[in-house]
Amino acid sequence: MFFQQVEVGDQSVFAYLIGDLNVGEAAVVDPADDVDKLIDMAKNNQLEIKLILNTHGHVDHVMGNAEMKEKTGARIVIHEAEAEYLEKIGDFWLNMFNARKSPPADKVLQDGNIFHIGEIEWDVFHTPGHTPGGVCLYNSGHGICLTGDTLFVGSVGRTDGPRASGAQLLNSIQTKLMILPDETEIFPGHNYGMSPTSTIEHERVANPFLNGTFSAEMF
Repeated sequence: MFFQQVEVGDQSVFAYLIGDLNVGEAAVVDPADDVDKLIDMAKNNQLEIKLILNTHGHVDHVMGNAEMKEKTGARIVIHEAEAEYLEKIGDFWLNMFNARKSPPADKVLQDGNIFHIGEIEWDVFHTPGHTPGGVCLYNSGHGICLTGDTLFVGSVGRTDGPRASGAQLLNSIQTKLMILPDETEIFPGHNYGMSPTSTIEHERVANPFLNGTFSAEMF
């Protein structure tokens, strides 16, 4: 499996290029910026980008969708609860981020789906809270979970938006992520922590939103 974490743009967003080297197919997760860099990385590893996977629909994660789709023909995939929002991002947010509006989704995901990049399987976990249609992507064979803006290194996604819920977010983390093997490596949607990656075990112990340091009232 090919797997590369790439910090793109100026919002500390992590995009991910994941692929099957045997088949020559790849997907880009949250191509927020630096589209040509991601495409060149794929080409240099003899990979063709077939899918654009969005962990959620916030503009800072999807603002590279249009350019990536135009240059690669890749299909845009997002959770069904987020697909409508993808098309409704307003001019205020687009102007703030100097962003282009994303094209509509070509395919929607549901909780429990399994999708393939080449012959490599990834599980879809619906983890609402930061947004209604947030997802995490898990590969059990390599012990990797892409956690988007659900779980960060040492923190969790914001829940001050109109469609967000702190209680729902914590429930998603506890019921979908904290049940994974302790050694599972998490790869978040932003470079906000002390390190770019962590593990389920470390976050269970050290993350103040999960270990009882912060009360529900504070959250």
